[in-house]
Amino acid sequence: MEQHIVFDPELLRRYDKSGPRYTSYPTAVQFHAGFGPAQYREWAARSNVGTHRKALSLYFHLPFCDTVCYYCACNKVVTKDRKRAAPYLAQLHREIAMHGALFDRTRVVEQLHWGGGTPTFISHDEMRELMRVTREHFTLRDDDGGEYGIEVDPREIKSGTLALLREIGFNRLSMGVQDFDPKVQKAVNRLQDEAQTVAVLNEARALGFRSISMDLIYGLPFQTVESFGRTLSKITAASPDRLSVFNYAHLPELFKPQRRINAEELPSPQAKLDILQLTIEQLTRAGYVYIGMDHFAKPDDELAVAQRDGTLYRNFQGYSTHADCDLVGLGITAIGMVGDSYSQNVRTVEEYAERIESGELPIFRGIELSADDLLRREVITQLICHFVLDTAAVERAYGIRFAEYFAAECVSIKEMQRDGLLDIERTRIRVRPAGKLLIRNICMVFDRYLREKPDQHFSKVI
Repeated sequence: MEQHIVFDPELLRRYDKSGPRYTSYPTAVQFHAGFGPAQYREWAARSNVGTHRKALSLYFHLPFCDTVCYYCACNKVVTKDRKRAAPYLAQLHREIAMHGALFDRTRVVEQLHWGGGTPTFISHDEMRELMRVTREHFTLRDDDGGEYGIEVDPREIKSGTLALLREIGFNRLSMGVQDFDPKVQKAVNRLQDEAQTVAVLNEARALGFRSISMDLIYGLPFQTVESFGRTLSKITAASPDRLSVFNYAHLPELFKPQRRINAEELPSPQAKLDILQLTIEQLTRAGYVYIGMDHFAKPDDELAVAQRDGTLYRNFQGYSTHADCDLVGLGITAIGMVGDSYSQNVRTVEEYAERIESGELPIFRGIELSADDLLRREVITQLICHFVLDTAAVERAYGIRFAEYFAAECVSIKEMQRDGLLDIERTRIRVRPAGKLLIRNICMVFDRYLREKPDQHFSKVI
């Protein structure tokens, strides 16, 4: 597929509105308390039946952080007391056992991810024990062929940490950077040495981690085109396999740490657009391809290969090469996807402890997908992963006439065609290079819930 993008400032300004990131459809806004542990157990039982049982994907939320980054919107527990992790991990072990009892052991875990928070907050012994307990209750791969990733903070990497992570099965690494500029780092309370960060990347590479990703954020206080350009030059010199370049969404009314950021110090909307344009140009020159939704990868990285092959997928962890998995979410806030259902765990460590101690799964809300949800999810997934939708294939798979079923949506799509975002062909909708940065807008056209209730609160698309 054609993997280049066109930066059109006028189009971006016109379409820069709020919208979902579509790590799922329906989005979490539609989850409700009518879906709980009983419904989850039913879907887990169904997922074990049949000759085409899916492999499994496990996500663990480890919420502890040593310090707070002011921009952060994650669910976290900020503490200097490392001992606070112990009771949470004991409860997490019990949750692992509860879930493990629900799934057939012949179902191999093809994908595993530790996210946070800061997963490397816990000790080496605790890391080893968490993976041991996971292996006790689930069938993990032993051949390094799975996609086993962990998020790390380079400031938390001690002697032997990366070697231990590799030993217990991790083969992918994602590290937060955000910005190397000292003034920006101070303003967001994330002081991170460049040499230390690059040393972690180089050590991970030497240890055989198969994919190393770095996270950057544009739109932070004091950032300029020039300063962010310097960070990008340092990043491309380090040459990670993947990059995620996120737009900072300043929502202090929702996320308390952001109240410590002075809004007057944030770059203007025009400056943010200029930084984004520079990012695209600089990363493209360095040989990275645009995957979509803020993600870039080297042409030989698995994400880029999967996109070219038409097998890329998107789930609650972002883009993935493992589409055909049931996802089990463990820990506070974790989201699962089993069968045609989504589920989410309680948000606080106190609620989590109470549920686990009572012997119950800590699920507090979720949703069962309707036939319409499944159809629209397929449409949105194809567009957001591959920038093309085979409407004829959708008609065959779902027994519909596309133009009739999506009559209202086709009106909006035609407007986007006139604006140069996409082309409507006889059996395809193909996103043009100028529309790739606005893929969220295109997907939003097919979001029935957003059409019925357009005032939902999401971040800006640019």
